[in-house]
Amino acid sequence: MLKGLTRAVSALLIALTLYSLLGFLILPGIALRIANQQLAQYATVPASLQRLQLNPFSLELSAWGLSIGAPGEEQLGFQRLYTNLQLDSLWGGALHLAAIELDKPNSQLLFDKQGRLNLTQLFKLPASDQAEHETANSEPFPLRIGRIALSQGNLHFQDLRPSEAIEFLYDDLNIELFNLSTLPEDNAELTLAATGPGGGRIDWSGNLSLVPLSSSGTLKVSDGQLKAIWPYVRDALPLTLQEGAFTFSSDYQLSLTESTQVQLDNLQLQLAPFAINDSAGQPLVKLASLEVSESSLDLLKQQVVIGKVRSQQLHAWASRESDGQLNWQKLLASAPASPATNAPATAPDGVELPAEPASDPATAAGKPWQVLLRDVQLRDYRLHLADQLPEQDVALELGPLNLDLQDFDSLGTRPFSLKLDTGVGKSGQVQATGQVQLSPTTANLKVVSRDIDLRLAQAYLSPFVQVELRSGLLGSDLAVELNSTEPLALSIAGSAQISQLHSLDTLKQRDLLRWQQLDLQGLNYRHGERLQIDKVLLSQPYARFIINEDLSTNLSELLIPQPPATDNTTPAAPPLAINIGEIAFKDGSANFADFSLTPNFATAIQQMNGRIGTLDSQTQKPAGVDITGKVDRYAPVSIKGQLNPFDPLDSLDIHTLFKQVELTTLTPYSGKFAGFRIRKGRLNLDLHYRISKGQLNAENSVVVEQLQLGEKVDSPNAVDLPIRLAVALLKDTEGKIAINLPVKGDLNNPEFSVMPIVWQTLRNLVLRAAQAPFKFIGGLVSGGSDVDLSNVPFAAGSSELEASAQSTLDILANALKERPALRLEVEGVSADSDGPLLAEQRLQREFQNTWQRILQRRGESVPADTSLLVVPEDEQGALLEGIYRARLKQQPPPEWRELDDEQRSAQLRAAVLQSWAQSSLLQRQLAQARAASIKDYLVDRGGLAGERIYLLDVKLTEAQADGSVLSALHLDSE
Repeated sequence: MLKGLTRAVSALLIALTLYSLLGFLILPGIALRIANQQLAQYATVPASLQRLQLNPFSLELSAWGLSIGAPGEEQLGFQRLYTNLQLDSLWGGALHLAAIELDKPNSQLLFDKQGRLNLTQLFKLPASDQAEHETANSEPFPLRIGRIALSQGNLHFQDLRPSEAIEFLYDDLNIELFNLSTLPEDNAELTLAATGPGGGRIDWSGNLSLVPLSSSGTLKVSDGQLKAIWPYVRDALPLTLQEGAFTFSSDYQLSLTESTQVQLDNLQLQLAPFAINDSAGQPLVKLASLEVSESSLDLLKQQVVIGKVRSQQLHAWASRESDGQLNWQKLLASAPASPATNAPATAPDGVELPAEPASDPATAAGKPWQVLLRDVQLRDYRLHLADQLPEQDVALELGPLNLDLQDFDSLGTRPFSLKLDTGVGKSGQVQATGQVQLSPTTANLKVVSRDIDLRLAQAYLSPFVQVELRSGLLGSDLAVELNSTEPLALSIAGSAQISQLHSLDTLKQRDLLRWQQLDLQGLNYRHGERLQIDKVLLSQPYARFIINEDLSTNLSELLIPQPPATDNTTPAAPPLAINIGEIAFKDGSANFADFSLTPNFATAIQQMNGRIGTLDSQTQKPAGVDITGKVDRYAPVSIKGQLNPFDPLDSLDIHTLFKQVELTTLTPYSGKFAGFRIRKGRLNLDLHYRISKGQLNAENSVVVEQLQLGEKVDSPNAVDLPIRLAVALLKDTEGKIAINLPVKGDLNNPEFSVMPIVWQTLRNLVLRAAQAPFKFIGGLVSGGSDVDLSNVPFAAGSSELEASAQSTLDILANALKERPALRLEVEGVSADSDGPLLAEQRLQREFQNTWQRILQRRGESVPADTSLLVVPEDEQGALLEGIYRARLKQQPPPEWRELDDEQRSAQLRAAVLQSWAQSSLLQRQLAQARAASIKDYLVDRGGLAGERIYLLDVKLTEAQADGSVLSALHLDSE
């Protein structure tokens, strides 16, 4: 018994010894040799496994030192692989491994320029048995693994297919899975951590089920660098990444049970910073930060919900180039076409792989993706816009731009809230708030704008008119309602303002049209239907109208001829109904000049105030007119009545009164038609024009007070009549000439003209007064002083009253107050000695005006009074060059080029001053200004009524020994 037991124990010990030898020594050696033989047979590169270790009792297997690839260029390998097989695999119905551990795995994932993957070329595998695959069991192999751990992994990725190779390294890759199983309904717990290029990190935790394939958990990418993958983008779009880092995290659910379902929740994305340029290095987008949170994605619902978006400090550049295309449009158009996704692929060994299935037509034609934006806030955005299509480039800066967006739905079936606040240019501001809907397209917005610089429109006006917008600011408070786009149903209501408008005639470099403020109140516009404005208010409007020597006007010569319009067969739309409740203007002025006369005629209208009543293009009801003003400050003008501006020949009734108009301003007309200058006189006009159905019935009353003619003027148009005698005879006992000029006719007759009838009537009156003599009574006034009251001295080149002159006028004013029947005549005078000083003053004004235009073009603020500008001395040399050419209309002599800057400036200055010193117009203006100074002083300081002081025509005289110039004073009585 004992002997048998001993034999059994010995046999068991021998068996255990043999089992141990077989498990610990023999099998690992044989397996290692077979493994290396297989590697040598099938591997295309050097491959080896260094060591195998098996514990036959615990069923633990370890492998060390797998290396596939040339030394120093290994493409696959690991330091250690550990597995632990469990005995319950024999009766559990599944292969059960307690653990799989892989230490320091190394992988090289490399694509060459032809798109071949290095891993597919490491082995030459025998062709698979197709029949075996077809009959193989489709059920997965039953497997349970308690724990899978990959630690300190290394993954090197390189792709040479893009124009710039992509390469990055994950050098600290760690993965843990618990309870991985191919059995139905089993879930594995998964943890992954990897450190990528530039410090980027991937963290992945969750669970994984293989049958059916599903997973849920959390994925986070920290400090990801877009530069690592940007070559893929750059090959699709010609964009250069300057910088770009992002962080991404999300809870996810993936299921392939019945169909592919991907759901992301609690999605967060941070992009900061980010900047891209175009291929030429010009900036396109620069973003400080973008944060997306509280977001989700549902693949089955085809829905993306973005709960919150916060973004700061984006700079974007866009331009319309000279060919009319946007730079972004060109960038997108230059993207290469995407290759077909369902073309058959070829494996490296030449075996054709099955083509990828084309997208399901039903799916492609199904419902569109829905994107919901719950809350978007964009702050401190700046858009740099440029338009190179006009002849002059236009640059517009929008920003800081702030945008709030709530409840946006890409399907467009629900309205979303919009709030926009942005700067425009240097001073402009635009705010828009309200709701917008995409389908159908509707909008209800409140738009407020302030100080929009209208000079932005200059480049678009220049091809049509030769007018420069010096300044102009647009403001508005509008309610915009859009109900449809096809057809367009748009309505705008509210108010608008244009302030500080200043336009310049660029041909003559002079003011054309300006106003302090234009207010449009009660604005209501319906596209294609009606324009309603309750009230138009104009504050300090000014306009200039000039008749040129060839009888053209300054307005007509500013228009640039355009090519004839192409034939458009589109039927004309019905005219827009226009209704303006009232037009009112305050403190208006205008300048009128007629250069067809010799000497030239010019006059000014100031203090224009009044209103025009309701203007309605849909009715024939005339509008009331009530306007008052003054000519040359002292002569009142009133215009009252009714008119229909949309059809003036149908109905018009206008009564115009001019009182106390100085006839000396009409000297050019009297010289042309009567042959005499007007030395003195005032004009009263009572003009009453009535039109009904094209029939004119006008009653004009002209009253001339104290008319005195001056010297004779040679004029081919003058009537051959004794004018002086006629004027004397026409005067009544009060020194007045009263003329009635009735005019009747049919305005529908193209041969009918009003002016020939008026001139014929005047000619008949002059004939009846041919024998009247001319009388002139003058006298001196004694002011009780030895001071000479008949002359007022002025310093050369000045129209300012000196202290001695003011004392003389004070005495004269007291004398005239005591003699109310006397009237004073002021004769403006200039002398040759005024010329040099006038020229110097004119040069300084030209410096200031030119410098003002330069500052305005730069967008800098300038004083309202140009005379307050101080022109830097270092700028005057360059300005003098332009003044010389503009004044003398010639280039400087070539020999001046040899002069230094100081000598050249002196020559230019001398030439310009000499030109102006000989200007008769400047001397005439100075003489008029001297006469006006005397009258203004006597009215404002002396207390005399303006009606008692007359301004005579000016003359050129000799200066006194001390250089002063004397303006003569004359007295007359009523």
